[in-house]
Amino acid sequence: MPQSSEPTAGQSKRDHVLVKEFHDRLRARVRERLGRDAEPSAGVIDSQSAKADAVVGVDSRGFDGGTLVNGRKRHAVVDTLGLLLGVMVTAADTGDRAAAHVLLRQVADPHHRLGRVWADGGYPRSLVEHSLATIALVLAIVKRSDDMRGLVVPARRWIVERFFAHLMHTRHPASSAAPPASRR
Repeated sequence: MPQSSEPTAGQSKRDHVLVKEFHDRLRARVRERLGRDAEPSAGVIDSQSAKADAVVGVDSRGFDGGTLVNGRKRHAVVDTLGLLLGVMVTAADTGDRAAAHVLLRQVADPHHRLGRVWADGGYPRSLVEHSLATIALVLAIVKRSDDMRGLVVPARRWIVERFFAHLMHTRHPASSAAPPASRR
């Protein structure tokens, strides 16, 4: 009887663990080559809503009223170099606070040196207090000043914005059947 090409639950979990281990070692090596400690002490958290392709099930997508996007939301924590520490994908209608509760804990557990994470004003004061009390993590809110006009990314926030820009630049557009001419 031929074996199925579909991975079993054990195989996919093992693969996930191997990819995570490879990623963590690679991040540590990059940080050390740049003269940094292998483990980060600070990071930046943010989220980005993205339209979902038609094949994405209705149960895994939602409508983000802030950005008017029907799809999914990527929540990411990166270190100060922009290297990924943790990511979570939810329906777009999931609030940043709810996702951050889970994601910050997932990031803080394996990264014991992580003591400070910068976030934008969309994360509430209750999350700041919760992070400090439960996982000993200082969540510093970086707010826009009143004199900022147009598209200005506040200090520290550009790091995670650059991560999302790289992510969007390197992904294959879901709507096209063939890669753009520049990628051929």
